[in-house]
Formats: sequence, structure tokens, C-alpha cells
Amino acid sequence: MKAVAVSEFGGPEVLHLVDLPVPEAGPGQVRIKVRAATVNPVDVMVREGLAFVSDAPPPYVPGMEAAGVIDQIGEGVDPGPGIGDRIMAIAVVSGTHGAYAEYLVVPAESVARAPANATDVEAATLPMNGLTARMALDLLHLPPGGVLAVIGGAGAVGGYAIQLAKADGFHVIADAAPADVELVTALGADAVFPRGQPFVEQAREHVPGGVDGLVDTAGVAASVAGAVRDGGRIVTSAPGAPLVTERGIVTERVFVPDYARNHAALEALGQLAGRGQVKLRVARTFPAEQAAEAHRLLARGGLRGRVVLTF
Repeated sequence: MKAVAVSEFGGPEVLHLVDLPVPEAGPGQVRIKVRAATVNPVDVMVREGLAFVSDAPPPYVPGMEAAGVIDQIGEGVDPGPGIGDRIMAIAVVSGTHGAYAEYLVVPAESVARAPANATDVEAATLPMNGLTARMALDLLHLPPGGVLAVIGGAGAVGGYAIQLAKADGFHVIADAAPADVELVTALGADAVFPRGQPFVEQAREHVPGGVDGLVDTAGVAASVAGAVRDGGRIVTSAPGAPLVTERGIVTERVFVPDYARNHAALEALGQLAGRGQVKLRVARTFPAEQAAEAHRLLARGGLRGRVVLTF
């Protein structure tokens, strides 16, 4: 099979096509014929040797989320999607095991049906970022009808966090640059405030007692912690972001591989997207052989949707 891999760590130019053996589905696993794989910031970290570094020899294949069809089912898999069914999946990268490939083997629990009426490209953008947002909300333990703040609401994880929180019945405030206010409002935020210190001041005017929880996707939790009530909670998806402990605030980090086998959560995401309660945003697609250009586009920033490789 063809895969996009790196044989040495570095910039986008190190991504290249390689030939690898087609993997076989073992017990409890399914094999996916990949049609689309999303390009995410964590893939850049894999490319640079900063995340999911394997003891195996190169090449290394990035990619944590994909969509396609099931083409092989291993022994002992519970009834679910069958051969030829359209699915989406999350992958935990290790060595040559990554989604930038024509075939991908994953645990059956890491697969769910593609959202109704979604293309393969659209479906590929949901598993990893959607599960990251889902895990963040679960870690916050918000009270019924509670108030959530989302930092980075225009991004992939932030956008999903807003929509999932609204589906859960929470009041949501978010930050946004002026150009993104309309987008973040359309995603469901009840109030949108400027980024930075003005966010804290306006959040406290909106919720005098402070929000119950905050999702930080930008690594700025320490600078916006003032928006959170005493004893509230912060969850950050930004690696290395300082943890906040002042005023009894509890801060935790999201590590989405911990949810990689949360089949119920992945299925629920697909159903929400199928009903239009979660929007799937695609910025641009590239054929797999142009993965380096896709990474260059991601590095330029300012995207309001995901970049997707097609196979």
C-alpha cells in the first residue's frame, strides 16, 4: 500500500510516499480502506519527532483520524459496521501505524459509522478533534445548566466544544477575533468576547460569579483563569500549558488517546453531526502525494476548517 511517511524528522519536505505491507486485522480489530485523512497540528509534532515517537525504525506514518470503508474484520468483533460500510476512525500513531495510508487497522471500538449525509472528507475531520472536545467537557463535570467558557472557539476543538456543550444544555461564552465573531456565534456561543484580558473582564460582567468551567485550546489558561469561579475547573488541550491552581481551581490536560476506544462517544458524535448539531468544516483537500503542501498550508495558520488528504 501507499502511505505518507517520514524517514527523518524535519519540515514539510520530509513527508514522502512509501510502499508498506498492507496490514491485517487481528482479533478485535477492523481494517479500513482509507479515503480521507485529516491533517492536524499533532501530525506536525509527529513529523518533527516531538510526539508519538516510536522505538521502531523509520519510516513513521502520521495521522490520527480517517474515514473510508471497512474491508476486513478480525475475529471476536462485536456486531457493528460491516464490510463495505462507510466509517470514521481515530488512530493512535505508532511507527508505521498512522492514518496517512491507504489501509489502516484499528480496534473495532475506535470506529463508528460516518455521519449521515457527510462525505468521507467531512467525516474524517470529526473523530480526533470531536473526541478531544468530548473528553474536555467530560473532565469539567459541569453542573446541569452550568456556564462554560471556550478559548479558541473558532478552531476545530474549540468549535466542537461549543457545539457539544450546547447539545448538553450548557450556557456557552467564547472568545474570538473580530473576523471570527460571526462564525463562533453561528456555532452556538451565547456570547462572544474579545481575546485576551478583555475576555476576563467581559466574562465577569456576563457571569458575575465566574464560569463553572473553561476549555483552553490556545495554551493561555493562566491569563484567563480570572473568568473562572472559585473552585471551578479548567481543561487544556495545549501541550505544555501552565496548570492553574489558584482559588481552588482544578486544571487537567486532555490526552485524546485515552478516549480512542470510547466507541459510545464516537458514535454519539456521528449522530450529532448527522442531525446537523455538529458542523463539519473543511478548509481544503490535497491528494496524499501533496501532503507536504498540506502541512505548509497548516503552518501558515488562519484556517477555519481542516485540511484533508485524499486517497
